[in-house]
Amino acid sequence: MIHKNIDTNATDITAGSGEVTIKGTERSIMHSSNGNREFQIFVSRPLEEPPPSGYPVIYLLDANSVFGTMVEAVRLQSRRPEKSGVVPAIIVGIGYHTNGPFSSERYYDFTLPVAAAELPERPDGSPWPAHGGAENFLKFIEEDLKPEIGNRFKIDHNSQTLFGHSLGGLFALYVLYTNPYAFQNYIAGSPSLHWNKNWFHEEEGRFLSRLKQGNGGISLMLGVGEQEGTHKSGMNENARELSTRLSTIDSGINVQFKEFEEEGHLSVLPPLINRGLRFALKRNMPGEV
Repeated sequence: MIHKNIDTNATDITAGSGEVTIKGTERSIMHSSNGNREFQIFVSRPLEEPPPSGYPVIYLLDANSVFGTMVEAVRLQSRRPEKSGVVPAIIVGIGYHTNGPFSSERYYDFTLPVAAAELPERPDGSPWPAHGGAENFLKFIEEDLKPEIGNRFKIDHNSQTLFGHSLGGLFALYVLYTNPYAFQNYIAGSPSLHWNKNWFHEEEGRFLSRLKQGNGGISLMLGVGEQEGTHKSGMNENARELSTRLSTIDSGINVQFKEFEEEGHLSVLPPLINRGLRFALKRNMPGEV
């Protein structure tokens, strides 16, 4: 459960000094029931009343870095959904106790266990932080966070999206492969598939079997920056290859791949968010399925 509310905003900006906040947002501390991990949970709720089906929900990883970017994009574009394809949605950001955009804790939460000899070399040559906690992190989302959000808001359980970038993109793909019906939409930006590329090939058969046990309706967007194409990890090629493979086999997944021109590993985030919002929320438009 959410234990302590840190800050909320309920009023418009007035004259005087103080921090600028985004209307309709809040930040809280939440502890996992499995492993006693502590997270900062950022929530943006629409000012509009929920539709009969409930609000769509986007779960955003690395919330310390891009929560504000996504919230403002939804707030602006959902004013004219008939033009933008973006409807009001709840944004649930999962972050950490840090003043920076990223925390080293993400290495543990977003990654799969892997032998030290198989790990890619870290750019600065230093040892990797603790890693391999993706299974526990998914349990936190499914068993702790989702029920809390469902209890607090009227949500559309058939329109839930997971958005992750870099290692967060790797985690999004891990969830897709191991628990595909946890979300209806997956957005994996610049996914770090080189972390454990072999695992995805080995898991693919079981992944396809899991898909056949459900009713379909899953969508995956893979997005990368053009300037990432020269990275020694092969990030762009790995993502493009995965997109091609899932599009050609009988996966039943709607797969889109987009390489954003003149964008790098971090600058790709704003255009990826804009494209991802339309990708995830279009089905919530009247007349769409």
